[in-house]
Amino acid sequence: MAEETNCNHKCDGCGKEGCQQRDMHEKLHEGSSVKKVIAIISGKGGVGKSLVTSLLAAGIHKAGYRTAILDADITGPSIPTAFGLSEEKAEGGVMTGKDGKQMEYLKPVTSAGGVQIMSMNFLLQHETDPVIWRGPVISGAVRQFWTDVVWDNVDFMFVDCPPGTGDVPLTVFQSIPVDGIIVVASPQQLVRVIVEKAVNMANMMNIPILGLIENMSYVKCPDCGREIKVFGESNIEGIAKDFGLKVLARIPIEQKMSVTVDNGEVESLSEGYVDDASAAIEALLTKQ
Repeated sequence: MAEETNCNHKCDGCGKEGCQQRDMHEKLHEGSSVKKVIAIISGKGGVGKSLVTSLLAAGIHKAGYRTAILDADITGPSIPTAFGLSEEKAEGGVMTGKDGKQMEYLKPVTSAGGVQIMSMNFLLQHETDPVIWRGPVISGAVRQFWTDVVWDNVDFMFVDCPPGTGDVPLTVFQSIPVDGIIVVASPQQLVRVIVEKAVNMANMMNIPILGLIENMSYVKCPDCGREIKVFGESNIEGIAKDFGLKVLARIPIEQKMSVTVDNGEVESLSEGYVDDASAAIEALLTKQ
């Protein structure tokens, strides 16, 4: 305990193994500024993490904050499509660092509404080119999106993680200073297991969970307005209570939203799908 108390937090050259105070985070590019990082995760695929990430980034940006998306789903990125950036390419160059040395950098692509985005699709010759990489290489690319990209004065960065609790989410949590996590789920019966896996991982990494967002919650009847529970009655409120979490939003299945996102116009959606989640994130910015 005395050794931990006397720690000077200078990890380079320390040599101490298993130190709980060791900062494993990668260094942000010196030309970048990112205030808060929110990771969007789930215990399984197909629940709509990319949709939630896009809605949050667009919504918070409209509220007056500078937002960005780090698309950590290297092998299956869909963020560029939602923002109408399928044909865009990331630009790079060389700059002089504070120590006088030359360093390479990449610039994120900026959406029509002003959201800064970095995705693997921006580095491929064709967006349909497959990324056939093993886990360590994929994890390395995620780290480079943090270390080599010049993020311009970002208030909130949203990290769209691939499903599960494997290499990439672990890389995000260990390499990037994540301030909070939002867990995305759907109303199926297996949601408890999905949420519990994500919650347990977040707790093991000692990262606070801002709350849950349920996607595909219901379909609203166009004639009478009744909410039709396609997947049956949701258990999300009970599950949230069991884990001491908040339900930040319940997003419906809507043809309009689906078509709008497919057309690359997610920023044009004006409905308050994630208002509660946005409020929670805004509160995080001002939290001391």
